[in-house]
Amino acid sequence: MTGFVLRRLGESLLAVWGVVTIVFFVTRILGDPAALLLPIGATEADIQALRAQLGLDQPMILQYGQFLLNAVQGDFGTSFQHGRDAMQVVLERLPATAQLAFTSIFLGLIIGAIAGSIAALKRGKAIELVVMAVALLGQATPVFWLGIMLILFFAVNLGWLPTGGYGTWAHLVLPAFTLAVFVSASIARLLRSSMLDILKEDYIRTAKAKGLLRHTVFFWHVARNALIPVVTMTAILTGELLGGSVVTETVFSWPGIGRLIIQAIEAKDFPVIQAGITLIATIFVLINFLVDLLYGVLDPRIRANR
Repeated sequence: MTGFVLRRLGESLLAVWGVVTIVFFVTRILGDPAALLLPIGATEADIQALRAQLGLDQPMILQYGQFLLNAVQGDFGTSFQHGRDAMQVVLERLPATAQLAFTSIFLGLIIGAIAGSIAALKRGKAIELVVMAVALLGQATPVFWLGIMLILFFAVNLGWLPTGGYGTWAHLVLPAFTLAVFVSASIARLLRSSMLDILKEDYIRTAKAKGLLRHTVFFWHVARNALIPVVTMTAILTGELLGGSVVTETVFSWPGIGRLIIQAIEAKDFPVIQAGITLIATIFVLINFLVDLLYGVLDPRIRANR
């Protein structure tokens, strides 16, 4: 088990390093931010002086080396736009992103688990067709369109909820539900498929033949084993949402990390872009690392193979 943890930890660090390296070089393709930071009419001498001040006049390999050295210490530089520590600017947006992501995942898991279980247990009946049709529609519906429709109906026409912003539970309802629709649809379809496969297994027939109660077979044997792919899907979705759902945050003016990074890209704010992507990559890798450990709890066979 110790060897597995160390191996996965090494792979996780390598993945973060790879993402950080790619982001560093890709941001340089965006162009020179010095011209944007200076007022219109600035001379070439002014631009060159600012580039030297920002360290952008050095060879790329030296910039990369200095960036890695500072990044290991948690220093991603000063934001060109905000004039403050870049990572601090990103971390200020993390609570809003985390609130939206975890609320959406929570709602999506509850709705998806119920819908997927019903569809699997009622296979071949009309209710299964209805549930799967709704789930397919939920996955196929564009997030931006659904968000706009919810705003028009609940905020503009009925006036029950605000059109956007951040601060109270009322501001959270529409964006969280918008994301939860896609999450629940994905979970429902995956859980149904997983449960149907498990219901065909020999040990399920054995459990029924032994006279175990129906709910015991369902919760202890079927649901527990069906959770493994669902856990994987949930981890991926959580990582994506914590990375910032750019479209939803833009539609609802939600001050999350995704929206911040888009604004930083438009302004060529290299430090914020690098800090934001590094934080997202670290969170995503950490979640997947914890999921690998959780597999051993859900399925002892996986733990034994380690």
